[in-house]
Amino acid sequence: MAEAAPKKENPMRELYLEKLCVNLCVGESGDKLTRAAKVLEQLTGQQPVFSKARYTVRTFGIRRNEKIAVSCTVRGQKALEILERGLKVKEYELYKENFSATGNFGFGIDEHIDLGIKYDPSIGIFGMDFYLVMGRKGFRVARRKKAQSRVGAPHRIDKTDSMKWFQQKYDGVLLTGKPKNRSSNRPMKKKRKK
Repeated sequence: MAEAAPKKENPMRELYLEKLCVNLCVGESGDKLTRAAKVLEQLTGQQPVFSKARYTVRTFGIRRNEKIAVSCTVRGQKALEILERGLKVKEYELYKENFSATGNFGFGIDEHIDLGIKYDPSIGIFGMDFYLVMGRKGFRVARRKKAQSRVGAPHRIDKTDSMKWFQQKYDGVLLTGKPKNRSSNRPMKKKRKK
């Protein structure tokens, strides 16, 4: 009897980074928003898109349809380079809570200067969110116009697949528990005395 050949990995099952969405929410329009757009353009090398507020919130001082954020979608090799810089800031540590059920994941950084962008006093310092959409070969069948079909359940990406990809590709560490909110803008809640 012939010896069994080593089992090969199915190339269709390989995970890859489909796109990286970088979001920078300022919460107000005007000069601060244009400076944020400049930061995003320096990081991605692309023209960012402005996002509008969905409805008026008087406590935040924003009106409906007012531009309050800038975002950019990056694909390909450039996305992997920016992701590498972002993960270096996080020291390749992410929480399990950062991963969604559909296999996508995201994280935030507090200061853009940690990414290697030179500090400019006229621009200031901004934090930003990174969100990664993972994909597999064959996902196009769900998006194409002709002969559109669904992606089968075994081929879909779930939380464990993307966690494994993160650990193998970047030697990442997965932390348990919930991410701590270390935002410098929000004051810590004081515990009430009884």
